[in-house]
Amino acid sequence: MHIILGASGRVGSGIVSHLIQRREHVKGIIRDEKKAPQLKALGADVAIADANDLPALVKAFQDGSTLFAITPETHHERNVIGETIDILDNYRKALANSPIKRLVGLSSIGAQYETGTGNLVMSYLLEHAFTAMPVKQTFVRPSYYFSNWMMYLESVQEKGILPTFFPVDLALPMVSPEEVAAFVANVIQKEEEDGKIYELTGPAMYSSNDVAAAFSAVLGKEVKAVQIRREDWESTLHGIGFTPDAIRNFVEMTQAVISGKAAPEKKGTVQVELKTTLEAYVKEHIPAQATVAPVTKTTKTRKKIAGKKAAA
Repeated sequence: MHIILGASGRVGSGIVSHLIQRREHVKGIIRDEKKAPQLKALGADVAIADANDLPALVKAFQDGSTLFAITPETHHERNVIGETIDILDNYRKALANSPIKRLVGLSSIGAQYETGTGNLVMSYLLEHAFTAMPVKQTFVRPSYYFSNWMMYLESVQEKGILPTFFPVDLALPMVSPEEVAAFVANVIQKEEEDGKIYELTGPAMYSSNDVAAAFSAVLGKEVKAVQIRREDWESTLHGIGFTPDAIRNFVEMTQAVISGKAAPEKKGTVQVELKTTLEAYVKEHIPAQATVAPVTKTTKTRKKIAGKKAAA
């Protein structure tokens, strides 16, 4: 039985689906009982357990052989790192009281640093949380998800503006979370050597300008990437519900990415290049009703003016 934490998430649900298709026994662990029907429809068992609820985790782990582990992130934490440490302690205690002998963890590119990388420290902690336990461990470090850009679709449609915290020409490795899920499902099925770490990148490096161009091609309208000014980062994040500590960690992580610190380690890790391109991902994930007619010369001029006003 494969136990999948975060089974209602984008990657977690994909792992469940892939394993069920391969006739594997799967139990998805979720916090919200309302999401159980969609997992049951796939053919998975379901357990309701919050990462902070140790008794529920112990019960959910009882019939497992493999655990897929994540460090949940809500942006509402009062103490991001402290709460992550508490959750990992619960995982350890639940594992110690279970028959599980193998763990596959969803980490992140940049997880090699113990400090100075904000949210990425959560992945460092995950990779070091189980070292003294008799459990075989494999970790998967994906790059930046293409799906993160889809949250800006409304701004892209209404204003022709793609907001970004990165310099618009900064190229980064990016991947499809659905393809990550398929890769993790393969790892779960295989007998891996203990301690293996995979670093996942895509077929190319992409910048915010590249993402804007991909949106433009699919939507048939001019889209411009505009970097959010550094002095506006905190207010922007506060406006969408981030707590002060979540803001601090997000900013530190973003600065680490911009500086080049949060890059693939490439030492003692296995490099894997996934196949999905940015253009293919955007085309697949933008709803058909979101597309508009091709841009005319007049429309281009009008959008340039609107873009300059929006960026000012």
